[in-house]
Amino acid sequence: MKLEDIRPNEGATHAKKRKGRGIASGHGKTSCRGNNGEGQRSGNSHKRGFEGGQMPSYRQMPKLKGFKNRFREESAEINVSKLAELDCETIDLAFLQQNRKASSTAVALRVLGKGEITKAVNVKASYFSLTAKEKIEKAGGKAEIV
Repeated sequence: MKLEDIRPNEGATHAKKRKGRGIASGHGKTSCRGNNGEGQRSGNSHKRGFEGGQMPSYRQMPKLKGFKNRFREESAEINVSKLAELDCETIDLAFLQQNRKASSTAVALRVLGKGEITKAVNVKASYFSLTAKEKIEKAGGKAEIV
């Protein structure tokens, strides 16, 4: 095979429109521009999004407000009072997701200090508030950051 033998696939290309070559060509007289108006005149150019004077679609759409971070990682939150209700010695995110106490899409666990705890519990989480950590350790449990 030689370079001069290479041809595009059948149907991949088609002949260019030959405008302004007489009525018989099918593209004569106005050369596919129509009869009157701005598009028929020489030197016409529209700005991007121009729709012939009609209100452009980008102005018809409502403005978006705010910002949604696609990379946000959801974290499950649980209070110390809820930890006391669970029947388990070691509590982590996987345990809470199994028992439907945390969202299945959550990536991290945050323990907050609302309420009281009397039972000794080992908690593995990615964040503890100061009051939550104090209450867990005061009850005889462990607050372990994972």
